[in-house]
Amino acid sequence: MIVSVIYFIVYFSIFVGLVYLLFYNCKNYTSTFAAQPRISILVAARNEEHSIQRCLTAIQNLNYPTDKVEVLIGDDASTDNTRAIIDAFSKDKTNYKCFSITESIGNTRGKANVLAQLAHHATTDFYFYTDADIAVPSNWVQTMLSTLTDKVGVVTGITTITGNSFFHKMQSLDWLYALGLIQVVADVKLPVTTMGNNMLLRRQAYDSVGGFEGIKFSITEDIAIFNEILSKGWDFRNIYNRDTLALSLPPATFWQYMHQRKRWMSGSMHLPWYMALIFILHSAYYPVLIPFFVHTSVGVMLGIFVLKLLFQSLFVHECLRRVNMAVPWYYYILFELYLVVSSVVLIIFFFIPVKTVWKGRKY
Repeated sequence: MIVSVIYFIVYFSIFVGLVYLLFYNCKNYTSTFAAQPRISILVAARNEEHSIQRCLTAIQNLNYPTDKVEVLIGDDASTDNTRAIIDAFSKDKTNYKCFSITESIGNTRGKANVLAQLAHHATTDFYFYTDADIAVPSNWVQTMLSTLTDKVGVVTGITTITGNSFFHKMQSLDWLYALGLIQVVADVKLPVTTMGNNMLLRRQAYDSVGGFEGIKFSITEDIAIFNEILSKGWDFRNIYNRDTLALSLPPATFWQYMHQRKRWMSGSMHLPWYMALIFILHSAYYPVLIPFFVHTSVGVMLGIFVLKLLFQSLFVHECLRRVNMAVPWYYYILFELYLVVSSVVLIIFFFIPVKTVWKGRKY
């Protein structure tokens, strides 16, 4: 009973602090970086025939001088029509180049191997990363560049899921909520992580760690290179606004969703302790609340539940407001139910001794 009371005090103290910071500590980074340099966009593609055209079209529609953009695509042993679609799209575009990736270099595997090899073909000082199932916003490049200073080596935007089903809409809220938690921590200058589907690396920072082939392999290669770059003294920026909001296609099947989340949970093992504490406290809420119910009244338990729902809904609402999005009021309640069910299912799946499947490969 005493332990549960202490838990709830700590939980709500941290959550109130996070809500306060989200509302009153929003960082609008300014920079003297006013140039429009040449940039490289790196895309790893493996069996993406249903999404690659959408990705490349979004890149083509960027509000940035075409002659200052080189697009490097790595065809990672695709067995479908991915390469044919890329070739057809880029046949009259000299700034698009596609490379067949058939061998590995250094310590790399999978996506990290593709990106490592694409970097060897890049001819600029700024590497932009996105995924083949992502559509980046039109102002993506200049918004990411606008936060740069001489000390910044990593810039991260935000991503969410697009889709019309209820499950897709809940995933979208989930992404924005989790990234909002990361943003609050990043705004107090505590590093957390980056996202490989919406990331800018300064070439000098990338080279300082020997690239992807120079670091220890990780199935979450973005977290790995983020940590290595910061260990070399580079700074970071996280940007939470509409101009950096990339839209990802949802996993095609429920099992792809499960393996995607398992891969992310594996990467969370490398998060700093303060972020791990937030996620642990959050995931432990109901395992603590339910036993607590045995020793207290229904009214007290409902009060604790309503408080969580209130603070969480305020947080999510502000995250949505920042990207000019909105949902019906009852979605906030449904989102809580989604979190309860998905958290339990994913925790169980995480500990089942099966390998993580990603892009048809097992890790």
